[in-house]
Amino acid sequence: MARLNRRLLPIKAHFFFFMAAMGPILPQLSVIGKQIGVPPDVMGYITAVLPILYVLAKPLVGFLADYFTSLRKFIFMSLIVIMTLAYGGFYFLPSNSHAIELNENNPQWNVTLETPPKLCSQHIYFSDDFCGAAYQATCNQKDGNNSQVLIVASLNLSQNLQHNNASYHICLTKNVTNDWSNDSATCQLEHISSCVYGNSKFWLFVCLLFIGTIGFNVTNSISDACCFDLLGDDEQGKYGAQRVWGTIGFGTTALLAGIVVNLWTTDAVKSFTPALLIMCVFSILDLFSVSKLKLPKLGGSESIWTDVWQLVRQPPIIVFLVFACIAGIIDSFIIYFMFWHVEDVAAETGYMDQIKLIEGLVVAAECLAGEVPFFFYSGKIIKKLGYVHCMSMCFFFYAVRLSLIAWIPNPWYLVGVELFFQGITYALCYTCIVAYASAVAPPGTSATVQGLMAGMDDGLGFSIGSLIGGVMFKRLGGRESFKYFAIAAICTCVAHIVIRPTSRKRQYLPKSGYQVPIEQGEIKCPPPQELKEMGQVKS
Repeated sequence: MARLNRRLLPIKAHFFFFMAAMGPILPQLSVIGKQIGVPPDVMGYITAVLPILYVLAKPLVGFLADYFTSLRKFIFMSLIVIMTLAYGGFYFLPSNSHAIELNENNPQWNVTLETPPKLCSQHIYFSDDFCGAAYQATCNQKDGNNSQVLIVASLNLSQNLQHNNASYHICLTKNVTNDWSNDSATCQLEHISSCVYGNSKFWLFVCLLFIGTIGFNVTNSISDACCFDLLGDDEQGKYGAQRVWGTIGFGTTALLAGIVVNLWTTDAVKSFTPALLIMCVFSILDLFSVSKLKLPKLGGSESIWTDVWQLVRQPPIIVFLVFACIAGIIDSFIIYFMFWHVEDVAAETGYMDQIKLIEGLVVAAECLAGEVPFFFYSGKIIKKLGYVHCMSMCFFFYAVRLSLIAWIPNPWYLVGVELFFQGITYALCYTCIVAYASAVAPPGTSATVQGLMAGMDDGLGFSIGSLIGGVMFKRLGGRESFKYFAIAAICTCVAHIVIRPTSRKRQYLPKSGYQVPIEQGEIKCPPPQELKEMGQVKS
């Protein structure tokens, strides 16, 4: 019978409560933006800027945690409080309602004109309901002429345009000499920029999203560093057995929130109030668990930045950071745009009344059935295969996963896809990155190195992925975007197989002298010449 290690109970509890608090919120961030009227390309810009701040914040807060070792617990708990208050602020975001229903994936309308459009009146622009009733559009006529117009619903205007048995008002944004004798045209609708960027609701959402998400990511990085510090050098392989409790918590509350939100509101636009309440309850429990953590007293580094700089100058570390960044690019696209894509599929196939339940089941499948076994056995898998082969395998299955997400004929298929592929992609890849960071970190720099590695993965990588993903999603739609990301993932797999082994020529990294990370499940001693060099450095 396995003995319960009471020393590790608080860190298990922290992972469970911390991720349980995030389960109802994190998968829905882009959906919350969508519900208040943020278009996909703008959401991509937001989530592209956001991770750049991770790159700065994670190593900086990690440095503070390493430097002020006596304040580590206070820093830890402060971050949790800030994160919870920021995400809780979503409650105060006013809901978005627009008189025109626009499919973001297919904003092109084939319209019929009853009368030629005239110049828009000032009454339209100064109306209080302007942003909730109008879209700008570029309309192309059969003779090749195109014009910039506004398409407006209601506002007591004459209806001179027909689309899908509905009537709207169309007017020109500037005088043109085009002949509108044709009674049909094709119009490409877009959000009005001033209505997006000039809206206080939009900037409140951006500020809350920035503060909350930075708080979450920095706390996550500090959590990993504290976990490895508690385990010590002899029990590093048990990290996954601790982190798996976070997955259980995340999946449980994501499913619970999906069911409750679905029951709470029967409209197509769902209220996230129950999800926010669940987050607050588990954040309070997390603060209690962190207060019980007994963090070990660590020997500090006399020159943290110098030690870390000596580490990242090593070619193998540079190569590893590049591929960690690519993993972040792929993850960010899935995290930020998978639910956007599945909601579009639901709208096309008539499943919008079940979408929150489906999304809850997707997250539960990802966490409880997908991530749990891989987090639990990740230490053994990495020990057996080594870091290189594990990363290559992850990229291959990312390609398969992305291809299947692009293919799904209706939202329910996504549950099965995520059930089988979340663990072998995200869970194993994430563990591989943080375990490698712990293996190479010089003494007294664990939080800083974890922050650096995570900054490249879900910092710079997330930034690039969000920016590219947002633009692709707007121009190509969800299905095509996921197909192109699948192609990129398989190319990365091949490149990783070819490049990473060649980076093992100098794997002797400073941690109590030089330590060799287990790249292929084997340990090699440094050559005599290098041992001699190390002796000269120490002296």
